[in-house]
Amino acid sequence: MKILPFLKNLQSRVKLGGGSGGFTMIELLIVIAILGILAVAVLSAINPIEQINRSRDTGSRSDAEQLISAIDRYYAFNGYYPWQTGADDLTNVDLAWTKFDTTLLKDSGGTCFVGEKLGTATTAGCTGADELKQSFLERVSKTTYNALYIYNDGSQGSSTYACFAPKSQAFVQETEQRLDPDGDGTLDNYPTDYPATDAIGNTAQCGTGGNCVCLP
Repeated sequence: MKILPFLKNLQSRVKLGGGSGGFTMIELLIVIAILGILAVAVLSAINPIEQINRSRDTGSRSDAEQLISAIDRYYAFNGYYPWQTGADDLTNVDLAWTKFDTTLLKDSGGTCFVGEKLGTATTAGCTGADELKQSFLERVSKTTYNALYIYNDGSQGSSTYACFAPKSQAFVQETEQRLDPDGDGTLDNYPTDYPATDAIGNTAQCGTGGNCVCLP
């Protein structure tokens, strides 16, 4: 039985006044089989691995936004960044490209973890700002998590960047198009305070494409 004539016949039987009665069991089974084939074809076209990676990238972008917002709020309230020891610590305004790990990254004094200064402090002499939940800090610090890297060049008015390696082709292409909008092959479309040295052409930390997604 050819599919197209069969479907046309079914269509005519559901119209008002059309057809000679209900569907037979065989016809219903054929319809179900056809729908199953179409469903498999659609799922294959969607590429489930790409969808999973895109979902993970979306989660990483959301985490990066939360981290930047917490750092900005900390700076707005205290007048200095969490990697500084205080407002008079003027030699440590900048922060080199660094993996954000609440169990490793400390402020310039070497005592307080940056993570606990943004969250809840447990180290004696350190104060937490409660800008981030402990569950967030623990999750983004796991070895299985797609690492976040933070950077600030320390110049007046410079932004703090949070970057991660894109896993999906959609995010890889989006990043390349943002860095190279004219498509000439030169990745040079970024602000002067951008971590270009570390976020572009870095296959070790930014994935096989070499270019990290960086916010803001």
